[in-house]
Amino acid sequence: MTTDICEHPWKHAVTPFRIAGELYYVGNRDVSCHLIDTGEGLVLLDTGFPQTVYLLTESIRRLGFDPDDIAWILHLHAHYDHCGGTPALAELTGARTALGQADVTIIRDHPELTWTPEYGTEWHEGFDVDRPLDDGDVITIGNTDIRCIHSPGHTPGTMSYFFSVEESGRAWRVGIHGGPGVNTLTDEYMRKHNLPSSRRDDYLRTLFRLREQTVDICIGAHPGQNQTFDRQAAKTEDHNPFIDPGSWRAFLDQLDARARMQWR
Repeated sequence: MTTDICEHPWKHAVTPFRIAGELYYVGNRDVSCHLIDTGEGLVLLDTGFPQTVYLLTESIRRLGFDPDDIAWILHLHAHYDHCGGTPALAELTGARTALGQADVTIIRDHPELTWTPEYGTEWHEGFDVDRPLDDGDVITIGNTDIRCIHSPGHTPGTMSYFFSVEESGRAWRVGIHGGPGVNTLTDEYMRKHNLPSSRRDDYLRTLFRLREQTVDICIGAHPGQNQTFDRQAAKTEDHNPFIDPGSWRAFLDQLDARARMQWR
């Protein structure tokens, strides 16, 4: 686990870009942040680190948007690299925040579980969660309905999100698994924090359940999870490699095989 992004965040800046329709990448080289223009406000998926907030707001502006128009900040899970920038950004923009119900206590009471220590720093400030999310919740804003699916495993309150964007005259369904990492499910980590082994079962059940979703565009919590930058480099006027209906199931199958191999 590198700590360089916290010490030298400018080294991890990338040029923001449109993925498909009104969905944009505004994250950095290490951690994804996605922006959705709903026509009646912006929705931001994750805020990254406190140290990278200035990169995030600059990316949003470079795409022609105003951070003040962010209506909702939705979080994948309660880890430093995904929600560390939220206190500053929520105060700056007035955006409402949403996080899986079971992760709210992590933000409030258990900074040791936010993965902050692993980045060599401290959890300095939490934030108020305006909407704790439950399985099946739908957040509607403008022309966008975002379905929230509880996806425990990586953290107890991990949330996956599904919504549609329009490109080339048709609708494409976007999906993101909110917590595909198994770094919180190692023997060492679970012993250190006295976590039940049942979290591994939760992780596998989540993969099984997410397979039921039809997804045309798979986006990643981290850019390496869906080859974000390779796909962007391969985009042309006539071909959008992000539109890949087979990538969702392939990704979940890969996660399942890797987890079972490690835990057998």
